[in-house]
Amino acid sequence: MLGGCRTTEEVVEDLTLDSDGDGVPDHIELQIGTDPFNPDTDGDGLTDGQELYEYGTDPLVADTDGDGLSDGDEVLVYGTDPLNPDTDGDGLSDGDEVLIYRTDPLNPDTDGDGLTDYDEIYVYGTDPNNPDTDGDGFTDGQEIEMGTDPLDPNDPVFIATLQTINFDFDRSNIDARAARRLSENVEMLKDAPNYRIRVDAYTDQVGGDQYNLRLSQRRANSVVTFYRENGISEDRIESRGLGKVTVSQCGPDGDPDGRGCRADRRAESVPLHPFPQRPQTSR
Repeated sequence: MLGGCRTTEEVVEDLTLDSDGDGVPDHIELQIGTDPFNPDTDGDGLTDGQELYEYGTDPLVADTDGDGLSDGDEVLVYGTDPLNPDTDGDGLSDGDEVLIYRTDPLNPDTDGDGLTDYDEIYVYGTDPNNPDTDGDGFTDGQEIEMGTDPLDPNDPVFIATLQTINFDFDRSNIDARAARRLSENVEMLKDAPNYRIRVDAYTDQVGGDQYNLRLSQRRANSVVTFYRENGISEDRIESRGLGKVTVSQCGPDGDPDGRGCRADRRAESVPLHPFPQRPQTSR
């Protein structure tokens, strides 16, 4: 080299020199302010070259979108967008979801209850990681839709089942044991005044069809009378006498004395669900 002149090869070498091997030539790094001797100037886990040419993030700022997560963690750990502080658009920043609420920054409704994570935290005060915050069987989203309180396990009152009673052979009267069971049903129904009830009564398989149909109707009427006399209004009750059971609950060996199966001689009290939705979770 004479008179300070440089060969073309030397000039090209200077333009392509990448001292730190980050994919960004030194002369470019000097222009934009990154460190040509440090492949990851901002220490976020991404090389300066990845930030400039692959992800479009700022190689001088560890958290380009300011959401509380480093660009490297967003790309390599959580799969979130390092250029968008709220990747799933639920109103919570990616950083808040990961670091504070432990919700999924890629899913606006982490627990799948029909409410966004933001609404659960800031509007309703429910748990965005639990679809049924109060454990009453209805999801938080169902409760909001129905106008009930997702933080109160007693709202709404839900009756899953009621007690079934049994009858003696060829009888339709309510004995003491049956009365105790029906009294329990009465208390549940009084606590849930929006529920109606259907009484389905049956006989065993002994005897003629027509006689057993009438007997089952008498049994259903006895239960209805008990409910009515104990404070359940008749307009909340419907009843059916369904005659013989089609499938015995006792099986082929359950009637050794020829007097039928007590488990078949029954009246079921079926709660009629008053809500627009059925519970989706188990109590």
